[in-house]
Amino acid sequence: MNDMEAVQIIQDYIRTHYKDDNFCIHDVCSKIGYSRRQVDRFFKRFLKKTLREYINAVCLTESANELLNTRKTILEVALNSHYETHEGFARSFYKRFHIMPSVYRDKKIAIPLFIQYPVSHYNALLKHKEELFMNNALNFCMITAKERNKRKLIYLPSKNAQDYFSYCEEVGCEWEGLLNSIPEKIEPAALIELPEKFVEKGFSRIAVGIEVPLEYDKELPESYKIVELPECIMLYFQGEPYENEEDFCKAIESTYTAIGKYNPTLYGYKFAYDIAPSFNFGADTSTGARLAVPALYNDYSE
Repeated sequence: MNDMEAVQIIQDYIRTHYKDDNFCIHDVCSKIGYSRRQVDRFFKRFLKKTLREYINAVCLTESANELLNTRKTILEVALNSHYETHEGFARSFYKRFHIMPSVYRDKKIAIPLFIQYPVSHYNALLKHKEELFMNNALNFCMITAKERNKRKLIYLPSKNAQDYFSYCEEVGCEWEGLLNSIPEKIEPAALIELPEKFVEKGFSRIAVGIEVPLEYDKELPESYKIVELPECIMLYFQGEPYENEEDFCKAIESTYTAIGKYNPTLYGYKFAYDIAPSFNFGADTSTGARLAVPALYNDYSE
C-alpha cells in the first residue's frame, strides 16, 4: 500500500465513522497500522492538513449543518461534534468560520464548509494534466433546456486561471463549501466562465459561482462579487455515467466536446455567452458530467 492509498483508506474511514459516539483519532491510525506521525505526514503532503485538522474540519462542517437544519441546542451540537464543552466548540467554530455558532444560526450567512475531496481525485487531476488526449468512449449526452428569470450571480474571480486546475492552484478549494452553504442557491457551486463584460482589468474569465434569486442581499466575504443576470435559457448538457472514478476529467472533456458539436439553431436557440456565464458542475460516476451554457430563443429581441 502506497502513501496515497493509505490516505484514501483513512478518508473513507472518517467519512463512514466520524459521527460514531466512540469515534477516536487513535482508531483512525490503527485502521491501517501507521503511527500518528506517519499519518500526519501523509495528510500534510496530500491534503495540506494534519489528521486532527482534517477531522476537526469535517466535524465542524457537520455541526454547521446541524445548526441550520435542526433544533438541537448548541451544547447538543457540540457533543455530537466530539467536543466536551460549549465553550471549546464555540472557540473552534469561530476559529474555522470566523463567526460564533449562535450568530451563524441566526444570520445564516455563507461560510466555507469543508468538502472531503477524495485524494484519489487529486491523483486523477494530476494524471489528467499530463494527458493530451481524451477517451472518446464517453460520447452520449442528454440536453435539457431550463428558463431562467432575472437573478443574481455570486462569484469569486481569479487573476490568472485558465481552467479548474489553475484556479484551485491560485485560489484554493474553500469556495465550494462556502458557496454551497448558501441555501438560496439555484444550483450547486460550479466553475464558471464569465461573459467579457464581467471581467475586470487584471482578472481572467475563469471564476467560481452560483446563481441566487434577485432579492438575495445577505453579507458575503469581501473577495466575492455579485451582479444581476438577465433572463435567458440555460441549456444543460449531461454526459453518460461511468465506472472508474478517475475518469471524471475525461467525462467532463467529453461533454464539452458535445457542446462544441451541438447546433442550437436546429431547436430554436442561439448560444448567449455574452449575457451570462457557463457552468461546469463537475462529474460523478452515477450521473456523468453536467455542464450548463446560456442561450436565447432565436427570435429573441432585446
